[in-house]
Amino acid sequence: MAQMNMVQAINSALRAEMERDASIVVLGEDVGVDGGVFRVTEGLIERFGPGRVIDTPLSEACIVGVSIGMALNGLRPVAEIQFMGFSYLALDQVINHAARIRNRSRGRLHVPIVVRMPYGGGIKALEHHSESTEALYTQVPGLKVVAPSTPREAKGLLTSSIRDQDPVIFLEPTRSYRLLREEVEEDEFTIPLGRSRTVREGDDVTVVGWGAMMPLIEEATRRADGEGVSVEVIDLRTLSPMDSASIVASVKKTGRAVVVHEAPKTCGLGAEIVARINEKALLSLEAPVERVAAPDVTVPLPKGEHHYYPSPDRIYRAIRRAAEF
Repeated sequence: MAQMNMVQAINSALRAEMERDASIVVLGEDVGVDGGVFRVTEGLIERFGPGRVIDTPLSEACIVGVSIGMALNGLRPVAEIQFMGFSYLALDQVINHAARIRNRSRGRLHVPIVVRMPYGGGIKALEHHSESTEALYTQVPGLKVVAPSTPREAKGLLTSSIRDQDPVIFLEPTRSYRLLREEVEEDEFTIPLGRSRTVREGDDVTVVGWGAMMPLIEEATRRADGEGVSVEVIDLRTLSPMDSASIVASVKKTGRAVVVHEAPKTCGLGAEIVARINEKALLSLEAPVERVAAPDVTVPLPKGEHHYYPSPDRIYRAIRRAAEF
């Protein structure tokens, strides 16, 4: 075990998988010589060479398109898009090709690619560097979408994503890259995709979140604890396919729920979670499900971001509203 932040844990996963499987290649803008914009791929080109750690042109469509071709010819590419806001230029390749080839070929062909991208705000960057539009990807059949919340989660989930036979969108919370350090296995290990994590058990309110929202949720729940509100916290981990069963089971126990995400509220993933709760646990609800999300506006300039993103105080107030309804 070693103390790692999320950048180090992801680098450790990439290094271990590339050591294990010579078919794994890493590609993207500045991933080689510079080690990536956040230095996540630092040192990989020195270890594995430019044939397996490839600096690409500044073209997201090219990065994903080439990755699809590589995957169809026996490689397992891990592509990096520098920021989620740049990934829209590759949506044609992701949606019309990567996500559909397995179905289009009736299972004869697979596209085992991972598209890594930092997402979300909190680092005072501009709009295209602070996007949180995960709902775009969760609606696409054929894609898996993963969002880790801690260094250990990042390593285990990325390892599983690389080994998966289907395309995975791997969302790395930018504000969590160096936020905390924790004990992480130095050897390879996996965390199964499609299963959430119960961070803590409680009896009064269920709070569901993922990625960079988890530290904020934990701060809010500690405040609620001090006032006698017992909160159960679920880290979704895999956004698609979603572990609905765990959410429903928790809500049936607590009777109340709060969903937290930093994407805009309208048509965010929280709306889908609320719909699934209503379908499977409506008669267990003792209060309307609360959503804590960003407003339906473009990500503001850095000085205004504290008005935009969910805060521990907003989450705490939603927990109180649910508990007191």
